[in-house]
This record gives sequence, C-alpha cells and structure tokens, in this order.
Amino acid sequence: MQSIEQKILTSVSKCGRGRIVFPQDFAAYGSPNAIHKAFGRLVASNKLLRVAQGIYCYPKIDKTLGIGVLYPTFEEIATAISRRDKARIVPTGVYALNKLGLSTQLPMNVVYLTDGSPRKVKLQGDRGIQFKHTAKKNLAFQNDFAMLLTFALREIGENNLTDEVQSRVNELIRTVPLDTIKKDFALIPAWIRKIILAAHE
Repeated sequence: MQSIEQKILTSVSKCGRGRIVFPQDFAAYGSPNAIHKAFGRLVASNKLLRVAQGIYCYPKIDKTLGIGVLYPTFEEIATAISRRDKARIVPTGVYALNKLGLSTQLPMNVVYLTDGSPRKVKLQGDRGIQFKHTAKKNLAFQNDFAMLLTFALREIGENNLTDEVQSRVNELIRTVPLDTIKKDFALIPAWIRKIILAAHE
C-alpha cells in the first residue's frame, strides 16, 4: 500500500516536470497535517521544490548545460495560482513591458492585476509576486495581446513614447489581426486605439 508521500509523487510525476501543485490538490489522500508532512519529506529528499508557502513544483532538470534544477518562472507560478483560484490575471508595469520585448529589465517583484483575491507571494530570495484586485470589466478582454499591450502602454504613458519604442510597438501590433483587437476597443483608451489603427494603415 502506497504512503501519502508516494501517492503525491506518483500523481505529480504523471503531470510531467515543471508542474506546480498545492497541498489542497491532494486533500483526498489524508488529513491536512499528514499531507503537510508528506510534502515536507518530498522537499527534504529533493523530489519536490518549495516555491513559496503552500506552493510546490516538480522541477524541470537541465541536463544540457548542467544547470540542474530549474526554478519556475514568475509567469508559471502566477498562472498556476490563477488556475487554482479560477481567476484572470494580467502583468502590469515593467514586467508587462518585458513580456512584450519593450524592456530588458526584469523586476525582482512583479505585479499582476486580477479579478481574484489580492495577495502577496514571497518567492526565493527577495523575489515576489503581488496580485492586485481589479474589477472584472478591466480584464474582460477577448484578446490577450490587446490586454497586455494596453497595460504595457499605460505604464509608459501617452507622452513618453520614444521613436524606438513606437517602432517596436507598431511591429508587434502588425503581428495581430486588427479585427481581433477591435473586439476589445471598448476597453482600450482612445490614445492607444489611435496607435493600433495607425500601425495597421
């Protein structure tokens, strides 16, 4: 008969490396205390990686460069949390610019807007993820690119767009069919709509 620890590892390994899991995913395997102890043993034996309090990962292993255990990215962690909470998220600030290739800067702490619960998640070292609650209508975009572009350009500001950034933004916009972006025009500020339309002229 498998122990709780073995059951958890068997279940996680079937999902493949890189999978992020939460103790509550395995509530059927035993009491909260027993599950907590099982996770502790799996971390101690290096079979699971503790990402943050109550968040674990069956880590990817780099064998090509000899890096070893690969820590999950901000996006992988945030996406797993949003999936668990059945909430939508969108990166804001410098991280949104980084995801679009408009900035090479990668912040130690990233901020997501969410229609779920606000919270802060402390990661390894000084890194962290903050979820700020916003109204569902602000995340009601049908097109993820349109949503990310909107929050990235808001971070820059209408009067702070350099020619270099404007050129890069135009290139990005042209990779997405205008009709799909237009579906979200009601959610996009007028000055950003002008940039989108001008890029497709």
